[in-house]
Amino acid sequence: MMDRHSFIMPQHRDDTVWCPSNIKEKNITRVSEFHLMGLSDDPRLQPILFALFLFMYLVTMLGNLLIILTVSSDSHLHSPMYFFLSNLSLADISFTSTTLPKMIVDIQTHTRAISYSGCLTQMSFFMLFGCLDSLLLAVMAYDRFVAICHPLHYQVIMNPRLCGLLVFVSVLISLLVSQLHNSVVLQLTYFKSVDISHFFCDPSQLLNLACSDTFTNNIVMYFVGAISGFLPISGIFFSYYKIVSSILRMPSPGGKYKAFSTCGSHLSVVCLFYGTGLGVYLSSAVSLSPRKGAVASVLYTVVTPMLNPFIYSLRNRDIKRAMWQLLRKTV
Repeated sequence: MMDRHSFIMPQHRDDTVWCPSNIKEKNITRVSEFHLMGLSDDPRLQPILFALFLFMYLVTMLGNLLIILTVSSDSHLHSPMYFFLSNLSLADISFTSTTLPKMIVDIQTHTRAISYSGCLTQMSFFMLFGCLDSLLLAVMAYDRFVAICHPLHYQVIMNPRLCGLLVFVSVLISLLVSQLHNSVVLQLTYFKSVDISHFFCDPSQLLNLACSDTFTNNIVMYFVGAISGFLPISGIFFSYYKIVSSILRMPSPGGKYKAFSTCGSHLSVVCLFYGTGLGVYLSSAVSLSPRKGAVASVLYTVVTPMLNPFIYSLRNRDIKRAMWQLLRKTV
């Protein structure tokens, strides 16, 4: 008897969409791997894509590692805001490392196959670190809300214990979201194709390939989306509503500028993260080509984690000063 959690497909590979109506159908076999179609089939573009994404991955790793080293080495940056920033950089490194190394190796070796277990693992970490990014941005918005709206009580409210608890809860919720998503994927039995029109195992692509009834799966996925997307965005909007209201009540223009400048970097990262994510969603909804959606998803999976260190280092004097000190010590 077939394992009910196994991915199975017809033995014959053709262009027809074939979804069996009976689980006891005999013309089926286990599928041990999927095929990631990547961004382009043009052989002439492969060396360019390899060099481009290798460069972007190295820049992402070095930039975020530099942020972590800078924050940890400078005692003046041992504050809640920079503690959350270093955790965001660590999440960005992990998020990018979930997809890019596999893509770079596939381009270099001219392979597209990914095993069932590898696909499931990649999706798990993608959901984990993607959700963690979103929750950490919400936590950082709360930190800015306390700093601007309750400056006299900031040190008392944002104590090390609460900061550690907020990061721990964010990781815990992200693990829950990842496991809920896995529970949905493990229920999938039949697939229309093993070809995934993406450069990684995108959850939405895999669900679109499923032949099974998607009603229950959609309910769980909406719940996952509410936890990982709607709740953090709501928290960010509420925090910035309070922040803007507090800033507008300040009598001094200099005080308004100083207060707003403390959250300018975070607001830029939030707009970049959710703006690119929304752009990918809208482009996939308008375009009928999954390949175009894969190209658009490069923005939030690769470009955003790469630009975050530049945004914080260029807009933050404390980070720039600490970076120069760290570089001078190293040299």
